[in-house]
Amino acid sequence: MKYRHIFFDLDHTIWDFDKNAEETLQELFVTYKLAALGLNSADAFIETYTRNNHQLWADYHVGKISKETLRETRFKKTFLDMGLSPELIPLQFEDDYVTLCPTKNNLFPDAHATLEYLYNKYPLHLISNGFLESTEMKIGKTDLGKYFQNVIISEVVGVNKPDKAIFEHALNLAGAVKEESIMIGDSIEADIRGALNFGMDAIYFNPAGLPKPGDVPLQITHLNELTLIL
Repeated sequence: MKYRHIFFDLDHTIWDFDKNAEETLQELFVTYKLAALGLNSADAFIETYTRNNHQLWADYHVGKISKETLRETRFKKTFLDMGLSPELIPLQFEDDYVTLCPTKNNLFPDAHATLEYLYNKYPLHLISNGFLESTEMKIGKTDLGKYFQNVIISEVVGVNKPDKAIFEHALNLAGAVKEESIMIGDSIEADIRGALNFGMDAIYFNPAGLPKPGDVPLQITHLNELTLIL
């Protein structure tokens, strides 16, 4: 058996970030009476937020922006993009979103079954670029913690994926070597190229079936495919 340790990403790989965010925003759209402010479509609001949030997270992964900038910008930009006047932007919206969203428990299909299978064969570990409080809540609310020997959170370590330092830290914590380890995640830059550049194998989780870049050696579209290849 080539691999002795498996490392997973959390958001967009196990925890269905977009689905949980959509549920949260549908609730907050009603709570904040956004239709009365002229935002007539919750779906359009969510689509705009998702686009902005994905771009900001991509910038955060590579150190272009801080946690504070990400959180200050994503809803402000979304409201402005939707045509809302700056003075009408609800200031508590971000805080309520951050409180509510991590309590959602939508996972990708077969997440528990796949992790249970792998848990009985390998030590499993989690490396997340998410923020400490929300990551811990997501893991607790979904009962994922029982599978992972180590949970490495970039905010605690002080560096984000794709920085080689966080992979080095994770391997040291696990007592693993990169030649016998593999990373599974959804982010080409943070998870896949981050691991590959470090010298560690990686599997791209691509549930949307996006075009696979040529430098990505292996992909899956469903988590249960891991039970066939690991």
